[in-house]
Amino acid sequence: MITVTDLVESLGTGFLRTVVPAGDRAVHDVALAEPGDTGSQPGELVLGVGVTDRTAALALLEQAAREAAAGVVLKGDVAHDPQVVRAVQGLEGPALVELQPHTSWAHVVWLLRGVIDRAFAPDTGILGTPGPHSDLFALADKAAEIIDAPVTIEDAQSRVLAYSARQDTTDPARVSTIVGRRVPPETLTHFRASGVFRRLARSSDPVWTPAGPGGILPRLIVPIRAGGEWLGSIWAVVKSPVPPERVRELGEVASVLALHLLRLRAEADIARRVSAGQLRTALREGTVPVRGPGAAAALPAGPWRVVALGSVRGAGAAGGTGAADGIDGAGAAEDVRRQLDLWESVARRFGWHQPLLADLDGLLFALVTERSPGSQRTTPGIPADAGAGTLGWLRRVLADIRSHDPGLYAAVGRPAHSPDQLPRSTAEAVELHRLIGAGRLSPARGTGTVLMEDAWDTVVVERARTALGAGTCLLGGPLAVLRAHDQEHGTPYLATLAAWLDHFGDPQSAARLLRIHPNTLRYRLRKLEEAAPVDLSSPRLRLALRLQLAALGEVPPSGEVPES
Repeated sequence: MITVTDLVESLGTGFLRTVVPAGDRAVHDVALAEPGDTGSQPGELVLGVGVTDRTAALALLEQAAREAAAGVVLKGDVAHDPQVVRAVQGLEGPALVELQPHTSWAHVVWLLRGVIDRAFAPDTGILGTPGPHSDLFALADKAAEIIDAPVTIEDAQSRVLAYSARQDTTDPARVSTIVGRRVPPETLTHFRASGVFRRLARSSDPVWTPAGPGGILPRLIVPIRAGGEWLGSIWAVVKSPVPPERVRELGEVASVLALHLLRLRAEADIARRVSAGQLRTALREGTVPVRGPGAAAALPAGPWRVVALGSVRGAGAAGGTGAADGIDGAGAAEDVRRQLDLWESVARRFGWHQPLLADLDGLLFALVTERSPGSQRTTPGIPADAGAGTLGWLRRVLADIRSHDPGLYAAVGRPAHSPDQLPRSTAEAVELHRLIGAGRLSPARGTGTVLMEDAWDTVVVERARTALGAGTCLLGGPLAVLRAHDQEHGTPYLATLAAWLDHFGDPQSAARLLRIHPNTLRYRLRKLEEAAPVDLSSPRLRLALRLQLAALGEVPPSGEVPES
């Protein structure tokens, strides 16, 4: 599902801005509202191209509300008219969106239609099929023809988006850039030291750089900007300064490229939002889409495991995990967004280019697969053992990044062999996450992962402890008397009994846990039985006592989950 908020945020504030939101109403299409139009369709985003005054705006909004349109886009002066704003707030939808000044309706229509069409047919967005990606290569060839030099088109992070077919005049830096799809670090250092990126970010003027060390040839760099935002640049390897008229023509190409880069960014953002929404539905309800946006991108082959990704505060981590750390609602949401951005970056850096990540109920989740090494699919040029998106891959990645951020961890539910088992795996991941947050469970030191299969005993005890409840667990037995004795006389009888039960038959270990001599332990047990006689030879009674003690908070120190 694509909402009005999704579209506005994906295009950016340089084009559209929400004036009055309207919940999560889905957008299915874009419609132009001209004078004399009779109506719109449910779920349409209506563009008020012909609306120039308050009366026409109010009529269009009332009509859109009757037809259950998702939103209405109006020019700024009309969209901010107080009567128009009040009218929208009194209607059951639609959203009111402002078209930013100096923005062309034609550009917005092209961008919105492209984003919505791609979202409803994601399989057409593969590199090499007709669309913005292939258009970029055509524009790179056009730019190369204008200045008679090889060209690359790069985004603001120096990633190569397209390059011209002609690459006859090149240097080692250009070859490495095209092969690696990214500007090499040493080349970036050279251009950064020369102030190139600072000038590109601040100005629309072309930048000329002379030859540099390591055989770097001169470059003409033309920034690609839209709405004051730097989106990327055209890089041309040139032997001498380019005539001004050619530079102007290249600037016109940059203007066209700006729209394409905006559309690509918006499509990527919408695809991520749609994927996250579908993943939330799968984790919560156990269903996957069979039609509509994203249906082509079905879940990978199972079985799957749901993973709650978190960060332990106070362990050198970048942030916590929301409610488990006592953060307020707004702070928790912002923390989850930061964690989502972090994990998306980490996943892509380690080869998972379309990570299955989503936030749900204040937590961050990943959906990984569990494949045997022999069934892993490989891609040409990718190491056969990469296994991106698998549980093994996640363990390797966590082990790597925990050297810099040791607080990161992954709480992993049991395998789900069909989609309807995903909610169960999700609940297990949440359960483990909460135990870690409460300090009752520690992730494995190396990989930072906790699997339900490895922590089942802790989970069973925790479930029993929770079911008993500290306020109602003392239905009978000696613990009420022993607790009163401890409170009145300062004795450690409850702790002694808990240690003895945990190390039944091994008084040496029980004494070691309490840091006392074994004879002291025996003395305490005798005094304990004098205060509250109890037959500790009964296995059922020992189990009941231990569960009561757990509910009262008498639990041993958290043990580390073993590596598996």
